Amino acid sequence: MSNLKADARAMMGWNKAAGLAVVCVSLLGYGVSGAVGQERPKITSVSHLSVYSEDPAKTEQFYVHDLGAMKGIDPENPAGVRYYFNPIQFVEVLPLPAGAGVNRFDHAGYNTANAEALRKYLGAQGIAVPDAVTQVSDGSRYFEVKDPEGNRVQFVQPSAHPIAVPNNPLSNHMIHVGYIVHDPEAEDTFYQRVLGFRPYWHGGMKEDAHDWISIQVPDGTDWVEYMTVKGPEKTGIPSTMTQSAAGVLNHFALGVFNMEKTMNVLYLGDRLNAKHSPPQIGRDSKWQLNIYDPDGTRAELMEFQPMGKPCCSPFLAASPTK
Repeated sequence: MSNLKADARAMMGWNKAAGLAVVCVSLLGYGVSGAVGQERPKITSVSHLSVYSEDPAKTEQFYVHDLGAMKGIDPENPAGVRYYFNPIQFVEVLPLPAGAGVNRFDHAGYNTANAEALRKYLGAQGIAVPDAVTQVSDGSRYFEVKDPEGNRVQFVQPSAHPIAVPNNPLSNHMIHVGYIVHDPEAEDTFYQRVLGFRPYWHGGMKEDAHDWISIQVPDGTDWVEYMTVKGPEKTGIPSTMTQSAAGVLNHFALGVFNMEKTMNVLYLGDRLNAKHSPPQIGRDSKWQLNIYDPDGTRAELMEFQPMGKPCCSPFLAASPTK
């Protein structure tokens, strides 16, 4: 898969081969009737994507040298490492667990203004929440829940004194994360109806496609992208999917101002050592470049603003500007 179009076509071919069986995900526990009048604390941005690594040394080379992130300790998990793009956004890399198979995705995280208040809010909405938030050594607080398809989702209240991160000439803003989704309507009961995420854009390789569905955090411009698959499974990575295909879908994106200048940073710094595709204008009319970490997780460099009219749907909310 040499570029985004090839990646997308490969996945659409897999969807067709897998059939069009209807995926039915239980909506129990994701009602919206509870806590009438209770205000939801702000959810402001993407916090992180957590992935697995089979070779920590190669992974560090990718995130530090190629992408310019700052390596730091992982206050949540002593076995992990964080690669920071700014003080409150990072990729968490964990050792590959036994039996992981082709999966390299652990969980996603979003930043909130008040973790404890959000925990109580979600509990009142019928979501299974832990008994308390966890405070870690850097002063941040977080808790974890599962979305309707069982994806682990963390909500993080950043430390009042976050770590200092040097300016990264490549990018210092993780603008979105994406992961495999089987039933977007089921996922919407959690992300949109309970949490207040807002439609941003949807599209695919055909004009009427809904293969990639982006919804923004309620109090910012970052977003999560549903990477939809079809098949008999209701959750997780389909049994016939390869590791590389799963890595295309379970991904994160870094915002850039200008793709030409971004390419200069990459070339002059000898950073394009990993598998990558050439820059191109995507179906959302934004310049983008895909680079893959050693385990196949896709890092998407994407311009903040579209060049013109996107395919499939208009943008329904403002795009990030920095």
